[in-house]
Amino acid sequence: MEGFSPSLRFFIELTNTQTAVWLQYIFIVILSGIVYKLGFAKKLPLFKNIVIYGCLMIGSLVMLIFSYALPIAEALAVAALLLIIYKIRLHQSKKDRAEAK
Repeated sequence: MEGFSPSLRFFIELTNTQTAVWLQYIFIVILSGIVYKLGFAKKLPLFKNIVIYGCLMIGSLVMLIFSYALPIAEALAVAALLLIIYKIRLHQSKKDRAEAK
């Protein structure tokens, strides 16, 4: 149990191991989607968005494997938090510039 990442350890303590792995995967997919949306997403047609999010879900399987020992979910949470702060500050800056005109 000591070799697992903190988030996976938390999920294992809450539930059984199989459910914990599914929860970790869902957690990684959600955080990856948030990071993609806040940091990289452009306005795309629906089908292209479906393909991108499908690839994101497949890539999350690789991150799930790494997340057994590495804090992947925690790093995604920090990245999402930083991007949220950045977007809020950007919005405030644009609002201040619009009011100054």
